[in-house]
Parts: sequence; structure tokens; C-alpha cells
Amino acid sequence: MTTDSAVRAEPRIAPGAGLIGLRLGALFGPVIFGVTAAGVALPDVAIAMEVEPAVAGWVLTAHALALGVGTALFGRLSEKWGVRNTVLAGAALLAVGAVLILVASSFGLLIAGRFVQAAGSGAVTSSALTLASSAAPDQRPKILGIFGATMAICSSTATLAGGMVTDWMHWRLTLVLPALSLLVVPFCLELAATRPGFGRAVDLIGGLLLGTVATSVLLLIQASSLDLATPVVILLAVLLVVSVAGLALRIRSEPDGFVPRPLTTNRTFLIAAVVGLGGYAGLFAAMYAVPQILAIQYGWSVFKVGAWLLPGAVVGAVFARLASKLTTSKGGSVLLAAAALSCAAFLGIVGLVDGGIVVMLIGTSMGMATFAVTQVLTTAVLSSSLQPLQRGGAIGVLNLIFFVGGGIGSATTGTLSEHMELSSALAVVAVLPLLAALVALLLPPARPQQAA
Repeated sequence: MTTDSAVRAEPRIAPGAGLIGLRLGALFGPVIFGVTAAGVALPDVAIAMEVEPAVAGWVLTAHALALGVGTALFGRLSEKWGVRNTVLAGAALLAVGAVLILVASSFGLLIAGRFVQAAGSGAVTSSALTLASSAAPDQRPKILGIFGATMAICSSTATLAGGMVTDWMHWRLTLVLPALSLLVVPFCLELAATRPGFGRAVDLIGGLLLGTVATSVLLLIQASSLDLATPVVILLAVLLVVSVAGLALRIRSEPDGFVPRPLTTNRTFLIAAVVGLGGYAGLFAAMYAVPQILAIQYGWSVFKVGAWLLPGAVVGAVFARLASKLTTSKGGSVLLAAAALSCAAFLGIVGLVDGGIVVMLIGTSMGMATFAVTQVLTTAVLSSSLQPLQRGGAIGVLNLIFFVGGGIGSATTGTLSEHMELSSALAVVAVLPLLAALVALLLPPARPQQAA
């Protein structure tokens, strides 16, 4: 085998699949703190920064946008640089973003810090997903199972961590919790070195167009809450149309560009994209609305909110572990559909019939479970259906769609809350995880593979 073909061959990750899954899950896990922990801290952020709650929602929306774009961009850059260099670049951005958040004297600078930090989280996210998806076929299910369970635990324990840090220390420290990924970076560098780059050029124009589309959509959704002037709204609408058209032309002219042309007609990819968009929208919407409802209507402290969301860790971990055992059967898509449907149903009940605290907590917990199962299942399915060299870019673009869906969830809930009760806004957004539940049933199982 030549050196070139050796680089292109699917690598076999060293023994210790459980430990590898734990390390990769711990690298990815703190990224979730930027959603769940930050959501718990939103009421304090709004008060301290003297902004309306809907505007404070940009703490989540900016995180989702930068995380999505960063995951897609660094997913492609890792093909050029190698995963190890991508992890190191992400670590640098995480550190810089954390510093900006800690010293920000204005809300704009705070959001800038969140954006930089989330871009760094995107780099470690894409690296963790690339390494998990590139595992040897016989080890991949166990790695993904531990990976998903670790993410689920981080997802729910983050609410308690956010409550403790916000109540006992300061909300700024809560917003920098994603930087905890830095503690795991040294333990993943050797593993990351097993995926060297191969010098593939990165289509930055295509990436810029895709990022512009995502940014324009989120800004237009929150145009009213941000008090954007009519000319600015019109400009954003024109920019959206132009960037969509430009992206379509770019895909046509660059088949292997930032958004590879084959992905646009890949049925499995498109189904996974819709499922993730709707599922993430439900989680982000819940993490925006539920802490505020519990704090304002029920007088709960931030710590109490975080503590009562903690049982979601058990639910999410169990669902993720179960999903890893069902990736090669139809049971995986049924489990994902059940989690998303439960999330949609309980969040809908909150707004339609005022189901109370328990219903809110269950709906949020099922949103966390949907998040974990989506990552495990879609990573497994795409890993088995795509060539090794296609996985990094495809999974990066897929996660951009996922996190933009999350941004749509929080942004839409914030905008609607200006015209209706927050619980009612949550019920409207529950349509998106409902869509995810219906489409999830179309997701095919991963293809069984033998170890190389």
C-alpha cells in the first residue's frame, strides 16, 4: 500500500473503545453547556446587561449560529490541516472567547465573545464527531454509545452546573463553561493525530455563502425584538435571497465544494438534516423558555431550575445508550421518533392547556434525549453510507443545519413571546420537533460493516 492510499484508508482506532468514547464525549460535552447552562442564566444576563429577555436570547442564538458555522468550517479544514491542528485551533478560540465574555462591558461585546467561543466549540465538536465516525466498524457502535451517553449526561448536568455557578458565583462564569473542553484536549491529541490532513482545498466562498444564509435567517426572525429598521430588514431579505442563489450556483459549479453536490440529493442526509433541525429547535426553545417561566411565574431560583432538570441526564443517557445498540435496525429511528414526539407533545401541552411544572420538565428532558439520540443515530448512519474522505465535510454541514435549527427555535420563541405568553410561544415552536418525529421514521438504519 502506498503512503497516499494509507492516508486515505479508513483507520482502525486503537483498542479501548469505551475510553475513546468517553474522551470524545467529554471533549464534545461542555459544548452543550453553552445551551443548557446558559439558558438557566438568561434571566440574570438580561437584568445585568439591561436588555429585554427576547434580546438576551441572542446569548443562545449567537452560540447556535457560530457553533453550527464553526462545526461545518472546521470539519472541512480538518481535511486540509488534520484533526489535531483543528483541535488546537479550537482550543485557542475557546480561550479567547472566554476572556471576552469575562471582561465584556457591553451586551454587544458579550455576544462577540460568545460567538468566538462557540466557533472554538465548533472546532472541537467537528473533531470529536470526525474521530467517532472514523472509528473501525466493529468498535464504532460502542464508541458512539459511550459518546452519546456522555453528551446526554453533560446536557442535563449542565443545567445544575449553570444554576450553581450563577447562584453561588456569577453568570459570566456560567457563560464560559464551554471552555471546560480545554481540560480534555490534552487527552485527545494523540487520538486526533490518527486523522492527518491530506491537503484538500477548502471552498471558503461556499462556506461564506452558507454562513450568510444562516445568519440572515436568524436575524430576520428576530428583526422585531432587535428593533431593526425597515431598510435593514429589507437589506437582510435581499441578502438572504442573493446568498441562497449564490450558494445554489456554487454547488452547481463546485461539486466537491463546501456543500458537496452529492449531499443535496442524498436522501439519507436530507432526512437527517430535517430531523436534527426540528429536534434541536425543540431543545433550544425549551432551554430559552422553561427557565424563564419557572423563575418568573413560579419564583424558582436558578439553582432550583437546574436541579430539577437534572433527571433529564438519566433519560438522555439511557436513550443514547439504547440508540447505539439499535443503529443497524429500524428500532433506532423509532426510538428517535418517540423521543422527538414526546418532546413536542409535552411542550405543546405547556402552552395549550397549561400542563404545569412537571409537564415542562418532562418536555425539556425529552428535548435533551432527542439531542443525544440524534447525534448517535445520524453519525452512525452517515458513517456507514459515506466514504471516509466524505465524512468530515458531510457531518460538519449536517451539524450546521442542526445548530441553526436550534437557533431558529430560541429566536422564534423569543420573537413570539413579544406577542403572546411565553408558554404559548413554546407550544408554537413544538411543531418543529413534531416534524422531526414524523420524518425520523424515514431514516434508514446504518449499514452493518465488518472490521477492516
